[in-house]
Amino acid sequence: MKKSHNCGSLLESLSDYVDGELGDALCEEIERHMADCDNCRIVVDTFKKTISLYQETSEKTTIPIGVRERLFHRLDLDDFIQKEN
Repeated sequence: MKKSHNCGSLLESLSDYVDGELGDALCEEIERHMADCDNCRIVVDTFKKTISLYQETSEKTTIPIGVRERLFHRLDLDDFIQKEN
């Protein structure tokens, strides 16, 4: 397979991989790919660290509404922004 195809496949399976929901053969294929692909390794490491930081947060943090709106817009999640009335 081409490297870009492997990168795309990894991104499609990223959540399942990190959650440990993939079979051994697919996990091994992903790990072999990451051994040669710095970009995918960085994406997976960042994803894992983000999840870890989120889980470590013991109290709910309130994000100012303006920051939240800019973040959701940047992530193309405008449909999830609850507008203040």
